[in-house]
Amino acid sequence: MPLYNVGLPSPLQSVHIMGICGTAMGALAAMLKDDGYQVTGSDSSIYPPMSDVLAGLGIPVMEGFRARNLEHRPDLVVVGNVVRAVYEEASALLESDLAFCSFPHLLGSMFLRGTRSLVVAGTHGKTTATALAAHVLIQAGRAPGYLVGGVVKGFPRSAVACHAPTGTPRHFVIEGDEYDTAFFDKRPKFVHYRPRTAVLTGVEFDHADIYKDLGQVQRAFLGFTRLLPPEDGCLVVAWNDDGARQAAAGARCEIRRYGSGCAWDGRILGVDHARGRMHFQVLKEGRLLGEFNSTMVGEHNLWNQVAVAAALDREGLEPHHLARGFETFQGIRRRQEIRAEIAGITVVDDFAHHPTAVRATLEALKLRFGGRRLWAIFEPRSNTSRLNIFQRDYARAFDAADQVVIAPPGRSDKLPPENLLDPRQLVHDLLARGLEAHYFNSIEEIAATVVANTMPEDVLVLLSNGSFGGIVVRVIDGLRARFE
Repeated sequence: MPLYNVGLPSPLQSVHIMGICGTAMGALAAMLKDDGYQVTGSDSSIYPPMSDVLAGLGIPVMEGFRARNLEHRPDLVVVGNVVRAVYEEASALLESDLAFCSFPHLLGSMFLRGTRSLVVAGTHGKTTATALAAHVLIQAGRAPGYLVGGVVKGFPRSAVACHAPTGTPRHFVIEGDEYDTAFFDKRPKFVHYRPRTAVLTGVEFDHADIYKDLGQVQRAFLGFTRLLPPEDGCLVVAWNDDGARQAAAGARCEIRRYGSGCAWDGRILGVDHARGRMHFQVLKEGRLLGEFNSTMVGEHNLWNQVAVAAALDREGLEPHHLARGFETFQGIRRRQEIRAEIAGITVVDDFAHHPTAVRATLEALKLRFGGRRLWAIFEPRSNTSRLNIFQRDYARAFDAADQVVIAPPGRSDKLPPENLLDPRQLVHDLLARGLEAHYFNSIEEIAATVVANTMPEDVLVLLSNGSFGGIVVRVIDGLRARFE
């Protein structure tokens, strides 16, 4: 099997990407195109905006994973995580003599080699901290490479190669995903990312389709911290998080601890509710490093920024670089993203789905919007949230909300009924905690009910790791029809 674990084929002129329409894969295609490679791709779902981006780059995309997609015999095939071995194109690849590798392997070998790789890992906060670190470096004139698992406001793409000027450290900031690499490589993606400095935001159980229990997750992150080089590596770790602290035991390099009472710390001085800003200090070894302003509010976002400060201080940035970056960061799509303001009603779209992320998001929104009534409309769609592993945790995750609406779980026809999250039991538990909570059988019913019962000054947050059946647009259209 021509799987390249060390080097890539030479000469390398043409690359075919299976699963090209994913956010990260499309960004990789653009990076390859920028470097002069001939790029083609295939995917099962080809639609805007990624289809438009690829078309604008002149990258041909073949619909469906068909064997004929490989007839042009590219020098290298990059196999995306969405591709399964049973797909026709994958089967044809395995039967051929074509060289192939995973997306993380290509990224590590081609774009991370020779850089100071800053890898942000952890169950929560990866995307925000990665994007923020990249933004701060850009604002400081470092021209880093980066790969972010989300759409960052103000960034031209989700990934770009490093273009650091001569004499400047070559940084690449990347989100270190613990999900598996490809159907032929079941290791976590982050094992390919050559970390020199790493941030570990916390370790909890997630990805129930990949990991059977928390112990397996812990072992994966323990392996990650062992990748850091002893001579010049650095691990920035959330020391108040039990899982992160245990994973740090694998590190043989410098460790920078952050969190309440640690060597690196932060303190919220005040929040401007009218403009949704946070003023905070970061302390380094008990002394003031700097005072900062940010549009990201809440304790969870505070610690993300403290972690970035600790990591980039290690990389030589000054407090004024951090201040400028924090103040100008525009945020990420679907992370507390305000989608509409209608008749005094604020509609927020958010990616949160793990109970810890749901709780942190709602607490931050309550802090941001003060005494306004907060609606939490939640879809348990991810592979983990559809299971009853977190049944009790979800009951405690919505305490900051005033109204809670639970949607039907995502497709669960292949899962044993006894293992599934019980949304009606969740509503019962929420009612027992004194919350107003409801369950509805369809997206249409949820949208209609929310639109009919929302009042001016309410804040609506839609929580899902997917499209949520287009409910955000339905709610916005419904509110406009009602109030405008």
